[in-house]
Amino acid sequence: MASWRAYIVGSALLEYRLNRELQLAHGLSIADYEILVSLSEQPGLRMRMSELAAQIAHSKSRISHQIRRLETAGLARRDECPSDGRGVLAVLTDKGLAKLREAAPTHVAGVRTHMIDLLEPDEMKVLGAVFERLTTRLRGLD
Repeated sequence: MASWRAYIVGSALLEYRLNRELQLAHGLSIADYEILVSLSEQPGLRMRMSELAAQIAHSKSRISHQIRRLETAGLARRDECPSDGRGVLAVLTDKGLAKLREAAPTHVAGVRTHMIDLLEPDEMKVLGAVFERLTTRLRGLD
């Protein structure tokens, strides 16, 4: 129980801190940042909304809401899927890519300061293995 509680509190505090740093320095939430990162890693800086939701483990409605906010800010847009008229693509705009490049050093520094630098190399390997296993298992249960 102590390990579970430490995880719950620690992960909430880490996400809060990383979110706050991105908000204060760049006006981005950590959720918006993760969308920009995911889109930046795709060919053509685009992917289907449903795939984006699955990749970052958010509901389709939450992704739709976040993309709407990113559209308002000019950081992303929606396009029709050329291969499937029912599909919708989320697309990273030039402004969104520039915002990501501006915000990335802040996020990377925060992750390093608040987590990576606190862990021994063996702890990082264990943490990675645990969460890869957890992700594989939970994605398989959907």
